[in-house]
Amino acid sequence: MIKRILICTDLDRTLLPNGRQPESPGARAAFSLLVSRPEVTLAYVSGRHRELVEEAIREYRLPLPDWVVGDVGTTIYQVRTGEWRHWSEWEQNIAADWRGLTAHDLRPLFADLSSLRLQEEAKQNRYKLSYYLPLLTDVDALQQEMLRRLEALQVAAGLIYSVDEATSTGLLDVLPAHATKLHAVEFLMQHQGFDYANTVFAGDSGNDLPVLASAIQSVLVANADLDVVEQARTQARQQGTIAAFYVAQGSFLGMNGNYSAGILEGVAHYHPDTQVWMEQNHEQ
Repeated sequence: MIKRILICTDLDRTLLPNGRQPESPGARAAFSLLVSRPEVTLAYVSGRHRELVEEAIREYRLPLPDWVVGDVGTTIYQVRTGEWRHWSEWEQNIAADWRGLTAHDLRPLFADLSSLRLQEEAKQNRYKLSYYLPLLTDVDALQQEMLRRLEALQVAAGLIYSVDEATSTGLLDVLPAHATKLHAVEFLMQHQGFDYANTVFAGDSGNDLPVLASAIQSVLVANADLDVVEQARTQARQQGTIAAFYVAQGSFLGMNGNYSAGILEGVAHYHPDTQVWMEQNHEQ
């Protein structure tokens, strides 16, 4: 008997096999079979906006989730029979950080910073201000200056930096301080009756680190970069949460631990009752 579980997974290079490493044949199908069980609630947690999440679902034939945390944690949707309902309770929760201001209001604050280039309007929203920047940028110095300006306005904000490997471009998001993947997952857990013992998060990159190093049971898929593995492990040790941190090794069900194979391995690690079911189903 499988207990009730909330599976939260990043998309790009975690569930989606769009990185450099190969995907195990049948891994995505096995993942779809697991999350089709009535005991499992599925949430996608992604930097993508809604249209790009829907595009990924179509392109990779992913199971339709119950929830989508999108736009790097600034939006949450409940998905029922194909209908996406905007969860306004979440926006109300993060709005206080910006004291009534929106992302559009904050644009003039950084207009003179030449390394920043605004991303397309489709990638912006009320509480997400997104930029491109060259990889050679001194990101630490840039972030310090941006935070100094935000603090002068008494705006509580977080800056999330990542790299688009496909285009070798830096990405920088300005978000309300509470609009993080970690806070969004915890908000979802709290409102849906889940706790640290029955939630599993899967990720692969730097912007997943706050969740990977938290008290939430987390798995880093095997295709993650080694520097991310070391950062996550170090942070988990520092925070005393190493028991809730797992790196997929491969070999589970004969798979390589990359992408969805790593998610399955992590779920089985934390919830052995699912392992029995997955092994039986795999043998069939």
